[in-house]
Amino acid sequence: MTDCRIIAIANQKGGVGKTTTTVSLGVGLARAGKRVLLVDADPQASLTVSLGVKTPDELDATLTELLQSVIEEKPPPEGLGIIHHKEGVDLLPANIELSGFEVGLTNIMSREFVLKEALEPLKAKYDHILIDCMPSLGLMTINALAAADGVIIPTQASYLSTKGLSLLMGSIAKVRRQINPNLRIDGVLLTMVDSRTNNAKSIISALRQTGNMLRVFDTEIPFSVRAAETSLEGKSIFEHDGRGKVAAAYENLVKEVLSDGERVRPRPEERLR
Repeated sequence: MTDCRIIAIANQKGGVGKTTTTVSLGVGLARAGKRVLLVDADPQASLTVSLGVKTPDELDATLTELLQSVIEEKPPPEGLGIIHHKEGVDLLPANIELSGFEVGLTNIMSREFVLKEALEPLKAKYDHILIDCMPSLGLMTINALAAADGVIIPTQASYLSTKGLSLLMGSIAKVRRQINPNLRIDGVLLTMVDSRTNNAKSIISALRQTGNMLRVFDTEIPFSVRAAETSLEGKSIFEHDGRGKVAAAYENLVKEVLSDGERVRPRPEERLR
């Protein structure tokens, strides 16, 4: 049995730092000695571009080809589509073709499990697989939640962002009931936090007071102009501004995620059952 943990980074609201979190957490885990695969499950290809692939539509093989091989029941070539990044992570990229593929999924049997089946053979090679979800609750996001062991929800400390959380929580609960009973919410991650504003302080306080209902990571990712520059550079915050406050925050998040992983990992005697 593999110890690989699949984490979906999801929120149906755009602009909350999903891709930045996927890159930063992924590279942070790699810096901690973990084998990491980042999966771009968004046709806008933000993750792919953020890791230095400036023209994703020119790629020969992407996540779409891997998913297509599952539907056609043809074993894909070894490492199909995977790109090695210099910061120690692997990337399964996406491009606009994924949008058409998602539309076509509607008529496929067991359509919610195509991504899960595609990732299954890759789990032996990695300790962590992070899926950067599109900002919607469409079929590709459902596929990501069906494949995942846990979900991290980045959100801004704003009224509209937190209002959208209840919709997402409802969708996750439905996936858990009908498709993936083992899915757990790892936590809500507060991003782009400007703790000087009273509005942000009151929203953060209200979120943290939900208690056991919804776990909020201790780590808060501060707002930073430098963090926004990373996707243009094709590198992570650790490479771009390694001594800055955002890099330090993501290092703390890595520690929280690793300690969580130790808690949910089955004990040796449980694996034998």
